[in-house]
Amino acid sequence: MTEEPATALRNRLANLQPVRAVGRVQSIDQGTIWVRCLADQACIGDRLRLFSPDIVLEGEVLRIRENLVAMLPDEPPDGVARGDRVALVGPPTLAPCDSWIGRIVDPYGKPLDGLPLSPGAKARPFRASPPPAAARRGLGARLATGLAVFDTILPIVRGQRMGIFAGSGVGKSRLLAQLIQSMEADIVVLALVGERGREVRDFVHNVLGEAGMRRSIVVAATSDRSPMERRRCPLAAMTIAEHFRDQGKHVLYIADSITRFAEAHREVAVAAGELPAVRGHPPSVANQIMRLCERAGPGLPDQGDITALFSVLVAGSDMEEPIADILRGVLDGHVVMDRAIAERGRYPAIDVLRSVSRSLPEAADDLQNDLIAQVRQLLGAYARSETMIRAGLYRNGEDPVLDQAVAAWPELDSFIAEPSPAGPEASFSRLHVMLRRSQSRRPKQNGASPALAAKRG
Repeated sequence: MTEEPATALRNRLANLQPVRAVGRVQSIDQGTIWVRCLADQACIGDRLRLFSPDIVLEGEVLRIRENLVAMLPDEPPDGVARGDRVALVGPPTLAPCDSWIGRIVDPYGKPLDGLPLSPGAKARPFRASPPPAAARRGLGARLATGLAVFDTILPIVRGQRMGIFAGSGVGKSRLLAQLIQSMEADIVVLALVGERGREVRDFVHNVLGEAGMRRSIVVAATSDRSPMERRRCPLAAMTIAEHFRDQGKHVLYIADSITRFAEAHREVAVAAGELPAVRGHPPSVANQIMRLCERAGPGLPDQGDITALFSVLVAGSDMEEPIADILRGVLDGHVVMDRAIAERGRYPAIDVLRSVSRSLPEAADDLQNDLIAQVRQLLGAYARSETMIRAGLYRNGEDPVLDQAVAAWPELDSFIAEPSPAGPEASFSRLHVMLRRSQSRRPKQNGASPALAAKRG
């Protein structure tokens, strides 16, 4: 037996409780189980285990009254009766281990792939504090991502936190899979929140594949799980990421999606008596999201970094909806995916003009920043005049910037979808050549309108 499993076994034996506090079910009210005789021992967030003649049901302490504790069960309380025994298990913890790499686990560290799983030597809380703000390192170097648009126009640097905003069916999962397979990182920790069971299996076996799973840990809470478990999923994945960050490793953390995390929190908060506020979300949802995001990012000088990607399901492409608005304010950039772009067949369907990387301008040198500015200028000029161009109302020679934008647009649009196997430098070189070629293709003076030709003459 290796040292780490032996240490983990010793810790588990030391933490065994020969005696547990036990209460009884007092009442069941709309999915919440009220337990008597535990109010003096239990704390908010503690785990409870209910023993019924036919079932064993676990849950979490949600509210505490004078002599009653409210338990939110992980499963529907079918078969639970008054007087059933409820044992106090204690606060939930997670003990990640290096042997978890390549595995699929639930938010409580239990294996979902049918194989045994050993806990680590150190138990960690689900809600850890981020590193002290004044002591953290700054953002690191630019990362190779395997996609030209991220290697140039929207760079991702080590320790950066980016949001990916997309509607359903726009290609968000496909983009995340490409980044997982190609992006620089030592370890990938993926939180799948509220996904269908079939999609979890498809993502692991067909999208990630054997090569992607060699450096990945998947934490999954499918759509049929309780809101408490779905809410805990990204927290558990972040706890695992912090385990490897503390070893000095660079971790790529991906949460798909924060929208489902917020929806699960809404269900829990309503059950706890919190009133809904903005579009049905409770006021505490902003703090929950910000606390999760702050745990990612650069570590202390003796630690590694957590580079994080948070996906958001944006209903109707409304970037002002509450969850999207909260995330935009706390992240280091956001990527907007557009359904109209996906419908014309370009993947990833990234709307560059609505996307921002706050690692710029520091992530690029002066020449590269100039190229990025030129690309945005040309894409903006084309977008403003696209209707006129497609209607045949545009005439060559009247606007030099628009002339170059029209010449460059087909190549720029293809460039955004290109892979980047050779890294950022090669992608920037290709972008530079592309812009020079578009300048040479601008119409000459004899293609200009008579009025403009006379003015130039």
